[in-house]
Amino acid sequence: MRRHIMIMGPANSGKSTAANWLNETNRTLKKTQDTIYGKYTIDTPSAYLENDWMYRYLFSISQTAGRLLCLVDGKRTTNLYPPNFVKAFNCPAVGLIKSPDTEDEKRIAIEYLKAAGVDEWYVFDLKDEKLKTMKDQWIAELGGKDEVYH
Repeated sequence: MRRHIMIMGPANSGKSTAANWLNETNRTLKKTQDTIYGKYTIDTPSAYLENDWMYRYLFSISQTAGRLLCLVDGKRTTNLYPPNFVKAFNCPAVGLIKSPDTEDEKRIAIEYLKAAGVDEWYVFDLKDEKLKTMKDQWIAELGGKDEVYH
């Protein structure tokens, strides 16, 4: 079975936008309580992170993940990721920061990711060539664009 990039984060952190970007699709953006499997991604509901009694669903779903993508909203003033949370998963984690308007917002978002155990992060800018290169690398690690999804 081919691995996926599992996307998690609080509400309005850009999970579905990231899934569309990674899958190269244009799925309608709407709040859902369902886990959505895409060509390369697993888009998880924000409720799974926002309610600690639902973490077990994230752990279960992650069994088919080859990478975690942890999203944070640069404007959010509270951190929902528990300390060292990503260490409970068996795959590497990367952070994406949505919409930081100031360096202070970016710094706070990075602190949230560091506290969760994430060592690598990017500002989620669709025009960023470095991020596009990373996207291609992540997909290649999963088995690449040429493998058919079943």
